[in-house]
Amino acid sequence: MSSNAIRIGVISDTHNLVRPEALHALQSCEHIIHAGDICNPAVLDALNALAPVTAVRGNNDSGVQIDDLPEAVTLRLGETSIHVVHDISDVPRRLDGIDVVITGHSHKPLVERRGATLFVNPGSAGPRRFKLPITLGIMVIESGEVKVEIVTLVE
Repeated sequence: MSSNAIRIGVISDTHNLVRPEALHALQSCEHIIHAGDICNPAVLDALNALAPVTAVRGNNDSGVQIDDLPEAVTLRLGETSIHVVHDISDVPRRLDGIDVVITGHSHKPLVERRGATLFVNPGSAGPRRFKLPITLGIMVIESGEVKVEIVTLVE
């Protein structure tokens, strides 16, 4: 990874739980994106101790500090435009100028190119749901290229 690369942690569906494995995986990130279902602002405090956090509100999110979060946000990191929303059904139909869409909600990790846009769901880093893995994503933006690795935290 060159010095101009940006390393971004992508996490979702923590549901009040900050796993030590997640904090360890996110340690070297320059930015963290949380795609909702945070449930407790202490989760964001723990992540903010590692790097600046951009977060959106999920369907299970309400309460002090959480109510202030947007339902969707578009940000630019380096030359990459990223749209973040909790539920993929809320992604706009037109994604002109959007390079990456990050969602959560399903708890199922996904990295899939759809046309010119890369869709990423980091899965869930919170309590296990069904038999789904406990995961998050590490996104690296380097020289205009975006690569995402899904990291399994707990088998």
